[in-house]
Amino acid sequence: MYKILVSDKLAEDAINMLKKEKDIECIVKTGMDENQLAEELPNYDALIIRSGTKVTAKALSQVKKLKIIGRAGVGVDNVDMQAATSKGIIVMNTPDANTLSTAEQTITLILGMARNLPQADASLKAKKWERNKFVGTELYGKTLGVVGMGRIGTEVAKRMLSFGMKIIAYDPFVTKEKADSLGIELGSLQEVIQKADVLTFHVPKTKETTNMITTKEIQMMKDGVMIVNCARGGIINEQDIADAITKGKVKKAAFDVYEKEPPFDSPLFNVDPEKIILAPHLGASTVEAQENVGKVIVEQVIEALRGGMIKNALNIPAIEPELLKEMQPYLNLNETLGSFVSQLIDGNVKSIIVEYSGDVTKYNLAILTIAAVKGMLYPVLGDSVNYVNAKFLAKERGIEVIEKTTTIKTDYPNLISVSIVSDKEKRSVFGVLSVNKEARIVMIDKFELEIIPEKNIIVYKNEDKPGVIGRLGTILGANNINIASFALGRSKEEKIALGVLTVDSDVPKQVIDSIKNMEDIIDVKSVVLK
Repeated sequence: MYKILVSDKLAEDAINMLKKEKDIECIVKTGMDENQLAEELPNYDALIIRSGTKVTAKALSQVKKLKIIGRAGVGVDNVDMQAATSKGIIVMNTPDANTLSTAEQTITLILGMARNLPQADASLKAKKWERNKFVGTELYGKTLGVVGMGRIGTEVAKRMLSFGMKIIAYDPFVTKEKADSLGIELGSLQEVIQKADVLTFHVPKTKETTNMITTKEIQMMKDGVMIVNCARGGIINEQDIADAITKGKVKKAAFDVYEKEPPFDSPLFNVDPEKIILAPHLGASTVEAQENVGKVIVEQVIEALRGGMIKNALNIPAIEPELLKEMQPYLNLNETLGSFVSQLIDGNVKSIIVEYSGDVTKYNLAILTIAAVKGMLYPVLGDSVNYVNAKFLAKERGIEVIEKTTTIKTDYPNLISVSIVSDKEKRSVFGVLSVNKEARIVMIDKFELEIIPEKNIIVYKNEDKPGVIGRLGTILGANNINIASFALGRSKEEKIALGVLTVDSDVPKQVIDSIKNMEDIIDVKSVVLK
């Protein structure tokens, strides 16, 4: 039975979807503050929120079983992503569910500004007939600047082309080919804000985009520019744009989002109301969008809890279930390689390098690399490390994660190496999948050998002289440890050998110490795999 907390108002249909599932217990409890949420959350497997609930580090401080935070909507600036990730909690949203509603709200505000509709409506309702006062501006032939060409920005651009507007957009992750296919021009941020008659913003709120538009950028704009923000509050500095409207640099502005909501202390309220439209964050407030975001997040959370596909996760790559099944042997291999090499290394770890060649390179390497990092950390952190927080925990410890591919041909159709660099040395383990998809270790450092990784392994390096294997076997026999398999790699030039023994039981530390004290032994390590 999975227990899910809904802490913000959700569409009734979405709540009913949860309640009809036999393996789901749904509790709706809204209006909680930080302390109340912190006390409540440890009891749940998943949390579903909208924009009202603030999921802070303190709110998450006591959770142990919480697996998923589902945001019915797009923005997650009300979730402490670092705290959630460090706890291994998946954070997911519904980026597509309210795309059209927000795009239409943007266009509504553009049209409202261009034709003075809110002001004209208020005037007529006050029983005034002021036609000459509300002469508008045609959009045909004007330039629309779109900052951010994600889902919403793209839908706005498509629709405004039908008004005969010229579209110029800024988005560093959109290619020229994509822009050409949409019939729009790409430019730098400076070029876009300099050329636009109307500006609209569709970017997430990050360190880079906070105060993206200040007095400095406004001074670059055309006199009489009109500006819309339906993205996130704080992208445009509210005091600076309020001043620019008052001074006449900006002709009109329309806001649907604010630095602080409700925004009653915002300097935007000091602007002449005939020059600004203020809406109470209505971008996703349509019947269709409200139903969509609720239903979609419920479906996503249930599927993830049941072990299906993790969709729209913001802190872990999403993979289709069928593809995940196909990749699973590689994920297992990488975890094994990461765990194996981490138990060979001496010194403080500085970096992990995962290199791929052959058929494996066709897959999502990001999640395969996470598997190697997870494996590396597992011997120290145990079950507290998972696919969500592995890279975060590595970064927190100052460990650089490096992913590489190579086209150099090898004797294997697929080959993965996981190397760890410490302040003392570099150790590497190379692995492949057999024809029946079983993991094989085929090289350790520069020593070629082949073993099937088992739970208990002894890896030793010795001067390549007779008698070493026999003496080692005697020590193991005296301690009632049975050898299951043995593999040897040799460097004839250096006259050094590396041996790998898989054994049927745990190897106590005193046994490893006895082997270490043997004549001709250079190094010995005990490796324990899951």
